[in-house]
Amino acid sequence: MISSTVDLDEIALLRWLEANAEGFAGPIAVAKFPGGQSNPTYRIDAESGAYVVRRKPFGVLLPSAHAVDREYRLISALHATGFPVPRPFALCEDTAVIGSIFYVMEMVEGRIFWNGALPNVAPAERRPIYDAMIDTLAKLHAIDPATIGLGGFGRTGNYFVRQIDRWTKQYRAAQTDDIPVIERLIEWLPRTVPEQGRTSVIHGDYRIDNLIYAFDRPQVAAVLDWELATIGDPLADFVYLVINWSMTADGGPGLSGLDLASLNLPTMEDAVARYCAATGRDRVPDLNWYFSYNLFRLVGIVQGIKKRQIEGNASSAKAEAIVSRLIPIAERAWDYAEQLSPISRAEKP
Repeated sequence: MISSTVDLDEIALLRWLEANAEGFAGPIAVAKFPGGQSNPTYRIDAESGAYVVRRKPFGVLLPSAHAVDREYRLISALHATGFPVPRPFALCEDTAVIGSIFYVMEMVEGRIFWNGALPNVAPAERRPIYDAMIDTLAKLHAIDPATIGLGGFGRTGNYFVRQIDRWTKQYRAAQTDDIPVIERLIEWLPRTVPEQGRTSVIHGDYRIDNLIYAFDRPQVAAVLDWELATIGDPLADFVYLVINWSMTADGGPGLSGLDLASLNLPTMEDAVARYCAATGRDRVPDLNWYFSYNLFRLVGIVQGIKKRQIEGNASSAKAEAIVSRLIPIAERAWDYAEQLSPISRAEKP
């Protein structure tokens, strides 16, 4: 579904695309995708084909957020390996063109599954869809960043240490209220960080509704929304994915409360086993710390949405509903912290 409301200069966009995107030819029709809170995204139907434009939001932004230029660099490197991402065409860093940095890529046609229960899919295809999602993630984590020109794409050192610091700063920059449970997380998480065993490209927001599947088979045709991607611990991606098995099934990617066997959906244990087999791991560590961290990161994202909502710059009408979940998400993150075993919870001095 797309919106007829377009908030950019179509004439300026057309001129730039014809001058900078290989093979591009107008005229164009532009429509805005309504989903997403981060980078506004548009479908461009042109004489030369269908494209997607992603731009930074207009207005004053948080430092390091909405990095569409980094996103473009990453998908360019991954596309060259054959990994399923849309073909990138061009990046515009001149904000005078449409008011913000943007890039253009191909429009990949296929199926997007917003509901993790896959109610509109034949039961026999449901488990293969999940298998493909896990296998694609394992394929990403097998790519050596240095060999595709991404050796310096992320900072060195423990990924989770860096990310806790980053999301704490993001939260502080967008903070609007004093929320005690978030303060406890900010104090506790840095003192309990696990050791990092592996390093890879990580997506940062890997879930089923950020994938496009082929129309005729359970195959991932494209992975979308790379804004949060970096170099780091691949467990960050995997745990972010499997946390959906503990999130309430409410029409989104959550699966908790469903009869997975009758729906032909894998269990969390099935997902762990498949990922371990595909990546050569014999196990994954206690997931509770990682669940707590991932929800804390989500707190930072939602707080940014809340700040933009207050300033009138949120990109989706769903912002209010998302913002209302801020405190429940933080409380759930602390619940996971309290579920850790005494050995796993050993706090650093």
